[in-house]
Amino acid sequence: MSIGNSRSLAVGLVTLAVFTDILAYSVAVPVLPHLSRQFGASPTMIGLLFASFGVTLFAVSVPMGVYSDRIGRKLPLVGGQLALAAASVLFAVAPGMRWLFAARLVQGGADAVTWVVGFALIADLYDAEERGRVMGFVMSGSTLGFMAGPTIGGWLYETGGIQLPYLFIAGLALLVALGMAALAFPSTVAVQEPLPLSTIVRVPAVAMCAIAVIVGGGTIAMLEPVVSLFLSATLGLSPARIGLVFGLGAVVAAVLHPVFGYVADQVGGRRLTLWGLAAIGAMLPLLSQSWSFLSAIALYSVGAVTMATMITPSLAYMAEATASAGSPSFGVAYGLYNVAWAVGLLLGPALGGYLYERLGFTTLTLLWAPAVVIIGFILSRVELSGRVVERA
Repeated sequence: MSIGNSRSLAVGLVTLAVFTDILAYSVAVPVLPHLSRQFGASPTMIGLLFASFGVTLFAVSVPMGVYSDRIGRKLPLVGGQLALAAASVLFAVAPGMRWLFAARLVQGGADAVTWVVGFALIADLYDAEERGRVMGFVMSGSTLGFMAGPTIGGWLYETGGIQLPYLFIAGLALLVALGMAALAFPSTVAVQEPLPLSTIVRVPAVAMCAIAVIVGGGTIAMLEPVVSLFLSATLGLSPARIGLVFGLGAVVAAVLHPVFGYVADQVGGRRLTLWGLAAIGAMLPLLSQSWSFLSAIALYSVGAVTMATMITPSLAYMAEATASAGSPSFGVAYGLYNVAWAVGLLLGPALGGYLYERLGFTTLTLLWAPAVVIIGFILSRVELSGRVVERA
């Protein structure tokens, strides 16, 4: 098998692994009422169940990145899919809430392995001129999983009860694990002598990328619940119409992830990430001006364009930043990236919900928008003063 074919298969499997991971995460949405009835779980308990995912996501991301830098990518990727399959089976047969919490914790760890080691593998396989485009295809797979998860979960639940959605995920994860196990990774991917985590963290470009991801990811995560509340309370949109607003935005993002990945290959991941961050900030006040269902679709789709401008290029940016340290310790780098994204997911919705409740959506966006733009400008200046520049 040629190097090119082997690389393509590896990318296909990583994309399928990411799709399966997001599918497993989102498929639970339509079965939440069943869990509440079956185990007598309160809304608070269900919220804690979903939040527990982040515990192992935090705990596993960086150590798994370090581990994969030392032993290679194959074993962790296979193990991550097997863990996802096991967690899914446990969800299907769990006799009580304790077992569901155990399943959710395992699922969070499997998520960390898939995203950290999967993107590290792509960074290993592709040069800087190609990484953004390839990572864009993988991100499109994640977006499709997010879109399809609730629909597939609801349909399988109606067909075969609570067990069927999770058994479907388990089977898909096992197929991906078998594919990873059978894949002959190209000989160009050798186990490297990684730099210590402390060294990677002190690289200015890596730190700046992580901050950009926290701010951008936190803003995107903030919008998901807040925009939904705004569209319901202000415009009176039904849940179905709100779902359509988000769904069409997701379609826009899925199409554009490879496009902006390609652009990042041409102009540099750092530059496009910071442009995207500024664009997200500039877009925020527009969302509060929605006056109808169709205007909400149009304005949120514009927002989806700015989000895609930042998300895929930031993945390429992290690889560029790590390479600037002189060693391809991509596992550590994407462990840090995953943690940064998780921090944004935790802080953004919490702060956004607090401000929305007290100030309203329009004032929230008018305060949040300049903060994002200013942070993007500061990041560009700090990195330049640190004299860590992109690969020419």
